[in-house]
Amino acid sequence: MSAKFHINIGRQIGSGGLEIGQKLAKQLGITYYDRELIQIASEESGLGKEFFEKADEKDSHSLFGGMFGMRSSLMYQIYTGYFLSNENLFQIQSEIIRKLAEKESCIFVGRCADYVLKDFGNNLNIFISADLEDRIQRMARIHQLSPEKSASFIEKMDKKRAGYYNYFSNKTWGDSGSYHLCLNSSFLGIDKTVDIIQNVVRDKFL
Repeated sequence: MSAKFHINIGRQIGSGGLEIGQKLAKQLGITYYDRELIQIASEESGLGKEFFEKADEKDSHSLFGGMFGMRSSLMYQIYTGYFLSNENLFQIQSEIIRKLAEKESCIFVGRCADYVLKDFGNNLNIFISADLEDRIQRMARIHQLSPEKSASFIEKMDKKRAGYYNYFSNKTWGDSGSYHLCLNSSFLGIDKTVDIIQNVVRDKFL
């Protein structure tokens, strides 16, 4: 294998991005990082997982003046005497991403990894989308929701992920200009999407 490479996957909720990332990691024989980053950041920083979970892209409303942002910062200040903002938590997590990228080839899902690793070589930045009806069905099946509740959940999560990405990267979540590849898993299917990404990786990096 040649120099280390990194696949950074952004995705719409319900598009199968998690499954695509996991299958791709297995086929390429590299490590996959999603929520594992929260555990690593907690262990290396000595902070509780709850701080990183609340500042994560899945709960990103706290980054924009929500009450948790104030409560968490105040709570940590009371416990330690230091002020910790959600931006600080993002920086800690970003440093973990950079350290992992220096050590090995790997896949990062979400967390603005494409922006965090913008100064690294051998990046492949990808956005996975899917048709809304397929996303609704997937989320309804996974979370045992009605179609109506699934659609509402998707709308909220898309807003949170877009807000998180746009805030920290100064780019536009889901816009083709922010990525090397934009793929629709409804059109291609999960396995074909994995095959296409794998072929690009092998052509460019292996």
